Amino acid sequence: MKINQKDLVAGAFFILMAVIGLWLNLEHNMGTARRMGPGYMPWLTFWALIILAFLVIVNAFTGEAEKLTRWTGQEIWSVIAGVAVGFAVWWAARSLGGFFALGYNAVGFGLLAGFLVAAVAPGWRYLALICACMCVFALMLEKLGFFLALTGTIVMSCFAEREHLRKPAGILGTVVFLLVLCWFVFIYELDIRVNLWPQL
Repeated sequence: MKINQKDLVAGAFFILMAVIGLWLNLEHNMGTARRMGPGYMPWLTFWALIILAFLVIVNAFTGEAEKLTRWTGQEIWSVIAGVAVGFAVWWAARSLGGFFALGYNAVGFGLLAGFLVAAVAPGWRYLALICACMCVFALMLEKLGFFLALTGTIVMSCFAEREHLRKPAGILGTVVFLLVLCWFVFIYELDIRVNLWPQL
């Protein structure tokens, strides 16, 4: 049987991340579809990720066979350095206290630093920067508000594909469109209570 190893590993990775996310989300209140609690959207997202992962795994057995490529030395060392820097930043953030140690913020800062270091290797740039963007959103949301957190996330994600940086009008249009769309869906329609602007 020919197996697409890339799809198989990607599907397994997605399931692992979703299971960890569901476990971390257990302490949050779920609420209902109309009155979502802080755990509702993450719960929904992680289950969607599990469904996507199973589709990817099915494709691994039904699609074209493809083997995993060997990591380069730079890719290996960037992951090792990312993990080391991430743990160091996490430990330092916990030691600083205040905002840095509040809730999962220390973990967020550690993950952000680790992903940015891993993004040095071109092979990891896309995945690492997109994961770093999620950390940026989580760290900015409470203090800087929904609009700035979303803007920072979108702008930072453009660094994953350098071609986007040559089109600032496209970035601005994407930011405006997604701000309006997300405000309409999450704030206006679903009535999710989050700070829209920075809390000084």
